Parts: sequence; structure tokens; C-alpha cells
Amino acid sequence: MMDSDLDIARAANLRPIQEVADKLGLAHSDLILQGPSVAKISWDRMKNASDSKQGFLILVTSVNPTPFGEGKTVTTIGLNQGLNRRGHNATCVIREPSMGPVFGIKGGAAGGGYSQVLPMEEINLHFTGDLHAVTMAHNLCSAMLDNHLHRANKLDFDLNRILWPRVIDMNDRSLREVTIGLGGKANGLVRTDRFDITAASEVMAILVLSKDYADLRSRLGRIAVGVSNSGSIITADDLGCAGAMALLLRNALLPNLVQTLEGDPAFIHGGPFANIAHGNSSIIADSLALSCADYVVTEAGFGADMGAEKALQIKAQASGKVPDCIVLNVTVRSMKLHGNGFSTGGGKRPPKEELESENVEATREGAGSNLRRHVRNLAQTRIPVVVSINKFSTDTDDEIVAIREAAIDAGARGVVVFEGHANGGDGASELADAVVEACAAHDSAGRPYQPIVEPGLPADQTILKVATNVYGAHTVDFSSEAHKTLELLRNWGLDKLPVCMAKTQYSFSHEASELGSPTGFTLPIRELRLNSGAGFIVAICGSMMTMPGLPIRPAAMDMDMDDDGRLTGVFS
Repeated sequence: MMDSDLDIARAANLRPIQEVADKLGLAHSDLILQGPSVAKISWDRMKNASDSKQGFLILVTSVNPTPFGEGKTVTTIGLNQGLNRRGHNATCVIREPSMGPVFGIKGGAAGGGYSQVLPMEEINLHFTGDLHAVTMAHNLCSAMLDNHLHRANKLDFDLNRILWPRVIDMNDRSLREVTIGLGGKANGLVRTDRFDITAASEVMAILVLSKDYADLRSRLGRIAVGVSNSGSIITADDLGCAGAMALLLRNALLPNLVQTLEGDPAFIHGGPFANIAHGNSSIIADSLALSCADYVVTEAGFGADMGAEKALQIKAQASGKVPDCIVLNVTVRSMKLHGNGFSTGGGKRPPKEELESENVEATREGAGSNLRRHVRNLAQTRIPVVVSINKFSTDTDDEIVAIREAAIDAGARGVVVFEGHANGGDGASELADAVVEACAAHDSAGRPYQPIVEPGLPADQTILKVATNVYGAHTVDFSSEAHKTLELLRNWGLDKLPVCMAKTQYSFSHEASELGSPTGFTLPIRELRLNSGAGFIVAICGSMMTMPGLPIRPAAMDMDMDDDGRLTGVFS
């Protein structure tokens, strides 16, 4: 039996972070040490990143997952290791874990098995404090907003159109709607408010989309915190808090350098969820990595209908950098799910015996529907798509063949079996070779790219195109509230911003139970939110919440520490 992730991580021989930095040509003076195994990259080094050479960018995405997750981060880290084992100069850029999933259902986000980033215990807990800084910067704006209302409201906020919530980096459903200011006049104005999880904060989006300090400060200033009684937008600059928010994010903007189990460099920076935010690591970390390495592997959260769509429509527009290859991660168990092979249906964890039992028919059905649509959606972009089958020990040859046949039939450039969880970089060698070949072919062809949605469309048309061309919907139904917001956006001249869709990760549709590749449904748009600093509009689909809740048995219940302060019962 394979050791637990925690045992594997603890047995690893971590190299001094200066030695890891040497592999990327980073000088010791470029590092701001955060301990022996973690460093931030200095601003002096960051300023020159975009002027240096630019390597190939590989985007790792996935099919619609089971609640277990399908090993997308494992694939990202393993591919980085595999490229390095093949003699290439490579690194990866992944997102920082949020405390919500760590203590909720997933239990960590530093990879797994022999494809991990280290020190995983620190990474999965407070790390370098970036998410704390985002939380504090966001809530500083909230505090100054309510202080302004308490001090006579000179900006003339319409109290019914305050746009700025509060955030916390934890799953806490009781904070989705709250009343603040209770207890008398000294406690401020009584009003309703809400908390989002930090990963959904506009400040988080701004952090990962900013190219430099000037861009960060400008974006923070443009945040729409509310609407005046005359109908004009009131910004964070109007409120006078954007400068202080920027100060709180000064160190958080600097990417974090860590290492894989095999001593390869890896960057971790930013942590927006893909189901409720735009789901990608930072532009600034990508830029740094591309200036140091020939191959940079980055990930997009959840399925390709979520993270990858946003990587192309939001992140690539902001950065000007389109991926050279897309790796589509798939598992036998996810295809069994989408082939109706589990009694629990969508969005729920199936029993162990169903997970591990061979079901070729369900695998073939799921691959012929869910995988096929993801491949065809991505192939529209003209970026080469390599399907990576993340193999588990219980998967059978016939199940693997069913996935391989469906992927090739759908138009994948290549299909490989990935065993990075069990074998580290050696288990990713086939994937590494396929990615290198795909990048070379894309480069030789002039790096063609066709957006799924043309930039600059009105928001309602963008939403309709994503719904019909990506999700398979027949049409879109805007609520009366969403219609009102659309009209306001038109009046403000902001209706042609990109759109960030917030919906379930478990299905192409807005319903987690709709498996495979549903068609003909109507996608309900419940609410539209303006993220003017980040530069996009958030479309809330169906019953999607921007503050998750904890499961019946949170992962936190199995966590503790021993007498020496070492973690127990965690990330296992």
C-alpha cells in the first residue's frame, strides 16, 4: 500500500530554496526568504521579467469532476517533474490553497502522492500570508465604507445599492446574509450585508490579474463599492481607501517560490476559485516563470467549462499570453460518473466499491459525452489539446481504452496515460513528450488562436455565447434583477467587459445532477455583479453561492497535532 501524502512529504529531502532558484537562473539577491524552503521573488527582479525571453505556456484543465477532484494539480506538478526528468528547463505555476477547501471537503491543494509541492503543510495552512492580506485589504474597504455611512454619507451612497460585501477565508454558510450595525447608533448604520469567501473577492481577482504595482493600484481604485442616489458609481478611490489597500497587498503581489518532491522549482501565487471566480493563478507569476523557463505549466480550476474558459476569455485578454498547449485531465472514475455508473448521481461522493469496480460501459458513455464535448470545445481555439488519463490502481485496461478512443474521435492531438501520483516525474514522461511535441507543432504553425467568444461583445451576448457554445444550453433566462443590472452597465459604459460565469463545477449546466453533456436547457442568470477593478462582470447562475458551506463531516474533524506541534490526521 502506498504511503499517505503526508508521510511522503515528510520523508522528502527538501533542498535549500536558493539551490532551487539556481535552476531558473534566479540570483540569491532576487529572493526574499520566508524560511529555508520558501521565498518570495523581489520586486527588483520582477520588474524585468516581461522583457526577458518567453517560454511555452501549457494550461492544465479537466473534465467536470467528481467531488473527490480528478488530480489536476497532481498532473500540473507531475508534468513539471516529467519535463525536468526529460532534460527540459521547466517550472509550474499553481494557485494557493484556501482554508475553505482545506478544512472543508478537499483537505489540501498541494498535489498528492509523488507529485507534490513542498513544504506542503505550510502551503496548505497560512503559507506566506497572501490570502490573509487579500482578506484584510478587502475588509479595510468594507470598514471604511461603513465608517463613511456612519459619518454623514457625504458621497451620497444609495443604501439600497451598496455593492461591496465582506469576506472571510472559510466556508461559513451562516454569513451568506447578515445584518450589521445592531445595538444602537454608536455601532453604525443598520443594514443587510453578506460575506463571500476570500477566493471570490474582487481583490483576489485584482491581485492575480495585475501586471505590476501601478496596475494593482489603478485596479483597486476602480473598484465599484456602491451607487449614489444620482445613479453614478462610487469607487474605492472616491472612498479614499485604495492606497491603503495597495499597501496591504504590497508583499502579496510577489510570487512564492517552492519546490516539488523532486527538487524542481514551482511557483504558487493567488487563489481564485473557478466555480465562483476566474480560477487561475497570477499573470505576474506566469510572466516571471516564462522569463526563466522554456516550459511553464499552469492550471485552471475545475472543468474546462469553468477554469479553462476563463483562462482564455479573462486571463489571456489581460496578459496578452495565450497557452501553447492545453492538457485535458480525465479519470476513469469521472467518466463512470458521467456515464451514470454511480448510484449517488452528480455532486455526491459514490461508495468505495462503485469507484473501484470495473464498468466499461459507463466509462465509454461518459467519455463519449462529457470528455467529447470538452475536447471539441477546446479544439475550437486551434490550440493543440492533449488528453491526460490520470490512472488509478483500480482502473482497467478496457476502461482506459474506452477513454482513449473517445478522445481521439473527438479531435485530441494526443492521448497519454499519466502515473505521476504513483511514480512522480517518471510517471509523467509520456505526457511530457506529448506536450513538447504539441508546443513545437503549435509554434511551427504560427501559434494560431481562435477565441471561443470574441472580445468586446455586450455582456448579455457573451453570456449567451458561453451558455450555448460551451455549456450546450438552448438559451439564457435573465432574472428581473439581472436585467436591471444590464441596463445600469449599459448606462455606465461597462457592459462590454468580459464575463466570469459562476456556476456548479460538476456539470456543463447549472444543475450538479445533470451529467454527461446536457443540451437544450435554459441557463438561469440570477444576478450580475460588477467587478470594475478586476475588469469583468460576474454572472451568478441558478442557485450558485459565493460563500460555500461545510460538508456533513468537514476535513477539520480529522485534524490535530502531536506533542511536538506536527500535524496529524491531515492531508492523508
